[in-house]
Amino acid sequence: MADVVDPATRSRMMSGIRGKNTRPELLIRKALHARGFRYRLHCDLPGKPDICLPKHRAVIFVHGCFWHGHGCHLFKWPSTRPEFWRAKIGRNCEVDRAAEARLADLGWRVAVVWECAIKGRERIPVDRLMDCVAQWLTSTEARLTLTGQA
Repeated sequence: MADVVDPATRSRMMSGIRGKNTRPELLIRKALHARGFRYRLHCDLPGKPDICLPKHRAVIFVHGCFWHGHGCHLFKWPSTRPEFWRAKIGRNCEVDRAAEARLADLGWRVAVVWECAIKGRERIPVDRLMDCVAQWLTSTEARLTLTGQA
């Protein structure tokens, strides 16, 4: 199936997709700061976590549901170039798993906040979402995953 937009428009659309400082990431950072948590950004650790909290020996990844292959209502396989997208998203998932395992080996605790937990019809209210993150940060639990409500 051919693309529905011309190459110049597609290029402009794709160039607007950010890898850092995304809206969901900024929302989490602002809420963490408001609750008194201090963090570092994009520290030099496996997987390049979005948020690092060295005091708590914890990292937070804010994953986009499309780019990281989350099976929620926000994810849909593209109909154009399906082989390319399956390989790309599959590789992203492999890299995520390897990075999380490496971080655990290094003694870091890992939280993953999925985009669907922040936006979409199944989102979690920000206060409740941040309650979960704050509780996890002050606990000794090794892993936290937050997804949209089912």
